[in-house]
Amino acid sequence: MLKFVKDHMESIEGIATYPMISLVIFFLFFALLFWWVFTASKAHIKEMGELPLDNDQPLNKQNHDV
Repeated sequence: MLKFVKDHMESIEGIATYPMISLVIFFLFFALLFWWVFTASKAHIKEMGELPLDNDQPLNKQNHDV
């Protein structure tokens, strides 16, 4: 089965570019995520971190009666 897939993929022209494109997209995503983590404001990070613990506003109106 694997030999069939390998032979089929080798017959496609320019197939080697797809793994390179995937690697570039993967690298750019994590580089941007890394940049965002270090440049995000501490107030925003703290607010988002405390959001699950905020009991002042119900998340769902159906669960409000509980």
